[in-house]
Amino acid sequence: MKTKAVIFLPDGMADLPLEELGGKTPLEYAHTPGMDSIAARGASGTFLTLPEGLPTSSDVANMSVLGFLPEENYPGRGPIECASQGIELAPDDVAFRCNLVYASDDGVLRDYSAGHIDNETARLLMADLQKEFGSGEVTFHSGVSYRNLLVLHGKKFSPAVNYFKPDSSADIPLAELKSSPADNSPEAQVTVAFLHDLEERCANYLSAHELNRGKTAPANRIWPWSPGRRPAIPPFPQRYAGKKGAIISAVDVIKGLGRCTDMTVIEVPGATGFVDTDYTGKMQAALKALEEHDLVYLHVEAVDECSHLGDLKLKLQAIEDFDAKIVIPLLEALKTRNDINFAVLPDHPVPVKLRKHTTTPVPLAVCGPAVPVPDSVEVYSETAASGGSLGALSRDMLVKKLLGL
Repeated sequence: MKTKAVIFLPDGMADLPLEELGGKTPLEYAHTPGMDSIAARGASGTFLTLPEGLPTSSDVANMSVLGFLPEENYPGRGPIECASQGIELAPDDVAFRCNLVYASDDGVLRDYSAGHIDNETARLLMADLQKEFGSGEVTFHSGVSYRNLLVLHGKKFSPAVNYFKPDSSADIPLAELKSSPADNSPEAQVTVAFLHDLEERCANYLSAHELNRGKTAPANRIWPWSPGRRPAIPPFPQRYAGKKGAIISAVDVIKGLGRCTDMTVIEVPGATGFVDTDYTGKMQAALKALEEHDLVYLHVEAVDECSHLGDLKLKLQAIEDFDAKIVIPLLEALKTRNDINFAVLPDHPVPVKLRKHTTTPVPLAVCGPAVPVPDSVEVYSETAASGGSLGALSRDMLVKKLLGL
């Protein structure tokens, strides 16, 4: 039988047991009948999404889930997001993800998202930075909310830069978070010196910007990180026997992975990357995408953002919204089909108490023709999944299983 597949990907959902939840994780505590039904009808296991030696970031994790082998192909987050925006990188360009962040007057990073800055304000600030500081050596590009881009142009620059992830660095002094050269090359030294100078000039400019006046978390600094050159990741059809894949997401890093690998990137106008996203629109887009694609990757960012905020109540809401507005209606719409495999897993854990990514393998549940004999696991959770019959998966094992390869 020719099979199709849907991967439900609630970003950052896995967590740790919490005392205030009676020793349960947020996933175990939340009401999730849709995800539980996938586990009950199929088999569970774990998936290693963050291989040792690579950044603990969503680009690496989602590359892993899709079987794109970041151990061999990871280009850096900056160039992946450039691909999403259609920014063509020259061979010597170095692209950085560039957050707009808030640092307090005492020199401490307080908010990696500048209060989840709205798209229009972020766009205007990035446009003004381009007018003020853009040149033949550096360009600024707006993205979604705080998630923007900076590109350095020329052979004098290098991607060999050690950096700190802003969403893992809350309440740490800026003096302890400075980037540094990752090798001894003159290019790495030049790049870091250029960035340090640029960051301070931008900070002075943004602190006085009229759009930041009166804000409790003003976007008063740029934060360049995860640099790299133009990606060269083998395409999805080449890796998976000519199969066609589609990606549905609000954020550039996931859409960029799709564009780098010849997957169809489906835009949903109301997708925001936060709890106000258009869940129904994303579900309906997935349903339509299945008509012409073999695999649909349905990514929702909201749970991750709540986790980085350390907001347990909001994380529980985001988990339940994902289940009620994405998983259940899609399963219901496809209940008469016997040729579709369903998988659910997060890309990585983000414990709300830590507010940053950890490298623990994530819980996985799969149902459909790929699992002819269900195991004994009845619910979807971190604890239950570890005892399932799928065992420990990694690399391209999941997608191959879902597509019958």
